[in-house]
Amino acid sequence: MAGALNLTQYPLIAPISFSRNFSTRSRLVSIRASSNFADNPSSSTSTTSSVSTKEEPTPGSVSSSSFTAPIDFKPPEPKRFAIRPDQTNNILGALLPLVFRFATGVFASGYSVSFVSKDEIPPDQYALEIAGYKVKETAKLGPRPEKPIEIYEFESCPFCRKVREIVAVLDLDVLFYPCPRNSPNFRPKVAEMGGKQQFPYMVDPNTGVSMYESDDIIKYLVENYGDGTVPFTLSLGLLTTLTAGFAMLGRRGKGTTYIPSRLPPEPLKIWAYEGSPFCKIVREALVELELPHILYSCARGSPKRQILFEKTGHFQAPYLEDPNTGVQMFESGEIVEYLRAIYALQ
Repeated sequence: MAGALNLTQYPLIAPISFSRNFSTRSRLVSIRASSNFADNPSSSTSTTSSVSTKEEPTPGSVSSSSFTAPIDFKPPEPKRFAIRPDQTNNILGALLPLVFRFATGVFASGYSVSFVSKDEIPPDQYALEIAGYKVKETAKLGPRPEKPIEIYEFESCPFCRKVREIVAVLDLDVLFYPCPRNSPNFRPKVAEMGGKQQFPYMVDPNTGVSMYESDDIIKYLVENYGDGTVPFTLSLGLLTTLTAGFAMLGRRGKGTTYIPSRLPPEPLKIWAYEGSPFCKIVREALVELELPHILYSCARGSPKRQILFEKTGHFQAPYLEDPNTGVQMFESGEIVEYLRAIYALQ
């Protein structure tokens, strides 16, 4: 038995639980870091970035062996459909883009959904269960890049948001180099590579192509990794940019300005997607701290939801993997606290 589901009525899955205090930096223990930072979860081929955080040491950068986590650290238990009381305003503000951007970035390209008998989907496959039925979600994706696309951008830029939305729609894995205002590392790098500090800036290590201009980047990505068609909500020119700008109002410039931090030798890994308000507050922290990170896109319909389910026995977004400390964790509020405790210079 199957039934159609209206996409506009479908809920986002993104949890948060009660706070854990990571502010005590005196009780620390070293954890050996992972050496592979760009493993594509959909491929057995390890990939590397054309710009490594190891290439140009800065006063804020240190070796992976010096990064530590609290000695009594225990990843929080993932909890669905729960907003930590002190995070309510943050999540509500981060929900605003869903209204202005018509949920662009929530669903992967060619998304379809139906209710099926719970016996039709085995228990080792990711699926939501509602009222005795399971929700079957699929997407139609284009060619997959062998190496992650590299994008230099910052969270509160409407032009950058447009590009992040197409990344979610196309279900691409991206190595993000955050470029908040006054940041010392990747803003100057963009000027060296492209001749000006303008964002977003994309580098595709699979083709050797690099470019500025959000609309050009969107067109390039759909032609190479999609079906060649720009989604309607990203094809409206000035109106697209204006609504992307209005979508930022609820967060009042979060993800814009650099917070002095230690630059890690290995990019962090985050399983997330642009349409989730829970993922947004984590991305803001990553950008403000100028932390390079590989984003494994997992919008609704993404096959990477199954990959994360197999990896952890659970699916939720965001999910953080830090190869510099060995920490792996769910829960957006706690992830933000962890990032600030480990990487912010205090």
